Amino acid sequence: MSENIIYCYSGSGHCLSMAKSIAGVLGDTDIIMMRSFPEKTDATEAKRVGFVFPCYGGGLPGDVEEIVKSIKIRPGAYIFAVEQYAGYMGCGLHKIDEIVGLDYWTAISNHSTCIWLMPHTLSLAPRSPKAARERIERKAMEVGGAARTMMRSEKKPPKMGLFALESKAFAGMHPKHAKKFTVNGDCIGCGTCARICPRGNIRLEDGRPVFGTNCIGCLSCLQYCPKEAINMGRITEKRQRYPNPDVKAADLTEKIIHVD
Repeated sequence: MSENIIYCYSGSGHCLSMAKSIAGVLGDTDIIMMRSFPEKTDATEAKRVGFVFPCYGGGLPGDVEEIVKSIKIRPGAYIFAVEQYAGYMGCGLHKIDEIVGLDYWTAISNHSTCIWLMPHTLSLAPRSPKAARERIERKAMEVGGAARTMMRSEKKPPKMGLFALESKAFAGMHPKHAKKFTVNGDCIGCGTCARICPRGNIRLEDGRPVFGTNCIGCLSCLQYCPKEAINMGRITEKRQRYPNPDVKAADLTEKIIHVD
């Protein structure tokens, strides 16, 4: 068992990249992915337990809330969390604090990856991808340092009750939007989309992806398609993809990533 554990949800790789950087500061860290039910929920031997995740529709992505409820953390362990968001922080940090009780928390804006809703270039304040990447890395170093010294936040995360309602509505939209997935003639049948889908919602038939409605809304399939052949409606045809340049599609399919 590693001294530190970071539970991470990542759709386009940005949160996983941040988790790796934080783990690099801490050393001896297992990053346990939460895209599907995690490989390990017993964290009772860890000295520090962290959570790194994005804001999805004002709240927590996917099944993260239920996953966090299932994680066992020993009394006295140091617990921290960091959230990435495009326009507003939402209620995700508050929800995790309610479940596990956070000693330290922080959030940082990054580019949107929900490109059917808005361009990835949206972030507040506006930044180029290069500037955003550098800023996220600095934040990761800050969070890693805070966790290493077991710094404590003075206040609890804000409740943001309105965003809790938005989050429920947003999650209910995924099956509807999943019906809008299309694949154009640039598809090469590589199967990246099927392998990266955390819900097994994509299968290949005659070398072409077929989409179901059991969609979590991570858009990893769309972001990581090597030919940008996958779209969700016409609007994404004109919008640039933005998978994290430091995270490969195969990294997102890992269950546990160890960082010394």
